[in-house]
Amino acid sequence: MKVFAQLSLAALAAYVSAVSVDLNKRESPLSVILSASGNTEVKVAVTNNGDKALNLLSKGTFLDEANPVEKVSVYSSSGSTKIPFEGIKIRLLTSGLTKDDFITLGAGETKEVTVETAALHTLSDGGDFDVFAQGLLPYAEANCTELAGNLAYESNKLSMAVDGAIAATVAKAITKRTTVGSSCTSSKLSAIQTALSNCQKLSSAAASAATAGTKLSTYFKSTSSSTKSTVSARLTAVASDCGGSGSATSTNCNDPYSGCSSNVLAYTVPSLNFITYCPIFFSELPALSSTCHGQDQATTVLHEETHAPGVYSPGTDDLGYGFAAASQLTTSQALNNADSFALYANAINLNC
Repeated sequence: MKVFAQLSLAALAAYVSAVSVDLNKRESPLSVILSASGNTEVKVAVTNNGDKALNLLSKGTFLDEANPVEKVSVYSSSGSTKIPFEGIKIRLLTSGLTKDDFITLGAGETKEVTVETAALHTLSDGGDFDVFAQGLLPYAEANCTELAGNLAYESNKLSMAVDGAIAATVAKAITKRTTVGSSCTSSKLSAIQTALSNCQKLSSAAASAATAGTKLSTYFKSTSSSTKSTVSARLTAVASDCGGSGSATSTNCNDPYSGCSSNVLAYTVPSLNFITYCPIFFSELPALSSTCHGQDQATTVLHEETHAPGVYSPGTDDLGYGFAAASQLTTSQALNNADSFALYANAINLNC
């Protein structure tokens, strides 16, 4: 089942405005500056303007230099059309994070990463593009690996004139495989079948609860009719795909795109509607959690399903991991956050 939600220019402007207001309210210590380097490379410099060191999550964020995750957003020069992202979106085992998953940024210190935008977006037609880095960055307290919240950031707008012929020569971070190798078999197949069944049940129940407005103020900061319909529509679409009637996604247990690094439970390639479940999905998660806001196989499937635009378009991003971080999001941010839907379904199931 495919549901297409059109994102108008006015809606985009409203979203950017909402994030900007939230940034001012939070007085984020982070500043992010983008600068061009070559035809399609972008330098991303993040500075800690605060008076104390920050322990910033790097894995799965724009600070991740190992995985092809979304670090910047690329738009046509008018700003009305977002160029599709062609990398991966991952879900982390938040209870298993280590110090290697974080970067410590001292007061006044700057960290710079280089992003090859043509590796993660199709820019071969060339022309003028605008590049932004905007969102929320999860963090932990000093000398700790437990996520405590997230810090808002918003970069300058970088305008780039791209030579399409040169951009076309850049190797893609993700190349579609015609053969993905062995998939889910034996005990993994059984676990996936159970997880999909539980995903369908949790998503369906949560969709009905959303229509009634149950617990929406806690997880989405609103009980407006538009919030009810948006949450319910996405969860209904997830329930359909998990139930097998839509077949919008490809479910896999192998790792053809090399996304199953340490602490990664699963990942989605949104441009291909391709979902892979990593080894620790099977070894570290229960089928269903009996703890409010706990991670399990069912809500991990739900989380990944929301990333896939073939299920409901546009797919979600990862703005806040876990309840502590997700509960700080605005309504517009929560509606675009995969974990907000997973947490909500868990809460409806357990009456949190």
